[in-house]
Amino acid sequence: MPDSSTGSTGNTESAQTAENTVDPVNAGSTGSAARPSRRAVLAATTAVTTVLAAGATAHAAGTSGVPSAPSAPASPDDRKLRALVSRMTLEEKVGQLFVMRVYGHSATEPDQADIDANLKEIGVRTAAELLEKYRVGGIIYFTWAHNTRDPHQIASLSNGIQKASLGLPRGLPVLISTDQEHGIVARVGAPATLFPGAMAVGAGGSRSDARDLGRIAGRELRALGIRQDYAPVADVNVNPANPVIGVRSFGSEPQAVARLVAAEVAGFQRSGVAATAKHFPGHGDTAVDSHTGFPVITHSREQWERLDAPPFRAAIAAGIDSIMTAHLMVPALDDSDDPATLSRPILTGILREELGYDGVVVTDSLGMEGVRTKYGDDRVPVLALKAGVDQLLNPPSLDVAWNAVLKAVRDGELTEARLDESILRVLRLKAKLGLFKDPYASPDGVDRRVGTRAHRAAADRIAERTTTLLVNEDRVLPLSRRRQPKLLVVGADPASPSGTTGPPTGVLAGALNELGFTATALSTGTAPSAATIDRAVAAAREADAVVVGTYNVTASSSQRTLVERLLATGRPVVAVAIRNPYDVAHLPAVPAFLATYSWTDVELRAAARVIAGRVEPRGTLPVPVQRADDPAAVLYPVGHGLRY
Repeated sequence: MPDSSTGSTGNTESAQTAENTVDPVNAGSTGSAARPSRRAVLAATTAVTTVLAAGATAHAAGTSGVPSAPSAPASPDDRKLRALVSRMTLEEKVGQLFVMRVYGHSATEPDQADIDANLKEIGVRTAAELLEKYRVGGIIYFTWAHNTRDPHQIASLSNGIQKASLGLPRGLPVLISTDQEHGIVARVGAPATLFPGAMAVGAGGSRSDARDLGRIAGRELRALGIRQDYAPVADVNVNPANPVIGVRSFGSEPQAVARLVAAEVAGFQRSGVAATAKHFPGHGDTAVDSHTGFPVITHSREQWERLDAPPFRAAIAAGIDSIMTAHLMVPALDDSDDPATLSRPILTGILREELGYDGVVVTDSLGMEGVRTKYGDDRVPVLALKAGVDQLLNPPSLDVAWNAVLKAVRDGELTEARLDESILRVLRLKAKLGLFKDPYASPDGVDRRVGTRAHRAAADRIAERTTTLLVNEDRVLPLSRRRQPKLLVVGADPASPSGTTGPPTGVLAGALNELGFTATALSTGTAPSAATIDRAVAAAREADAVVVGTYNVTASSSQRTLVERLLATGRPVVAVAIRNPYDVAHLPAVPAFLATYSWTDVELRAAARVIAGRVEPRGTLPVPVQRADDPAAVLYPVGHGLRY
């Protein structure tokens, strides 16, 4: 198994980006910068290059604090990185282990509300101050932290972060990350290209599509200065009641999930972005959300090997750059009652020693309840490092976590050599991603690579292969513009994952209008009231057919009442599950039922084309749907999917 943290950069765009990086003098601004020169890039990275060169001399003199790997001599580049580690202060080493959130659209001039949020939660005003105070090795972007307004702003923020970090004594490039899974979890929105989510890709079943998704998504993220993506989800969703994974998973069949995980990893990493398989050792069979509770996986060791392990093995075989831990307990793998994030038997014993993985291990967010249930926020980061973690993601209090690690080293609970081991892995990844040579994003690169017509067309083609037709009695679908020209679109309108698409009813109605129908949208929500249902029924009587978007329907959901009342009008009703395909089990009387697995525009537009008969429904279920009245019985098996 090749060491995924060493070797070539994997950057297919390095020849292009080297000539088009941002002038570090203007990198902190939020507007469009003038076309920068290669000289500017070289000037910006001179400090790091000098340190690396000096570090090589220091290493030759035997001053490195990191022991050489016994299996093979260190490469020249590795020797430079080891020397760089040896020159760091202890405080700088501790900082390199953390990946932290920060509020604001700019590294130096965020809005006042974001300054206030930073002061309250982190004790600094800006990203630049965060880097100066704590020397963090990574920063994670969130929509809610106002990091991702638009592509040029994101690139400018990334450049401001790199400029601030590289301008510090012994400054290092920052590994900027985000959760861009696509589907229901996406931090970067339109005009960047948004793809179907994992379960939709699982319904398509194409490794080529998964690889293309990763390649294009990675290409766009890299253009924004984001070099680490917390995707793909490698969890096998065998529990329909899973409240946190669900459609974020490729499906319920371990080998099918493994194939798609490996393909998406290859796509991302060929674009020069580190993929992250999550959540090890597997989060697919939980009934508790680890954000708010402490899940327990009751799989035996044999079940874990058969159900949960295959996608992670496939990711490692594909050369995955990073793996994220899960905040859950697996007694069959470690009976200490500790979450996997803090489990040395799981992270070192299984992941590193048994599976042979030597890349970066990153925790899931340390602010989640699943990792805070048993220990305090000062103990969690120390125990995670002792377990084998390399990157500590988003602690609730950076000051508490940072000082706890510092104290643990000074008190002898953690050795400095243990820190060096993780820092070296992180630096290897930064070097592989080209951050020491070319840390900046280019405005020209944003225009050439983000949300291009070709990328959007690829997303549309992939989405068309995922829409799944589960029911089509009496050939209700496709609808006809001649027989049913006037349509009503009702249903749930959940907020866009990225804040830049939707609402679903409006997107569906708009797409159907473009296809020649006259469609009207009426949002009825996830829990329509009696008055709302009455309005929808009255509108349905004026339409030729009704399209209703459903969202996580349950036995007691008023969405069921809405659908039943719409059916009673005698109009043809087409239900579209815009999240979980399991909705169909609660709506047995619906004559036509489609699953899209998410409500982002690309999937809804594809569903509209299927409804209008412009394209064939080609998806098949990647998970089984159980009967609502007998969960032990399967209503629709894996692989079910109708055609016209």
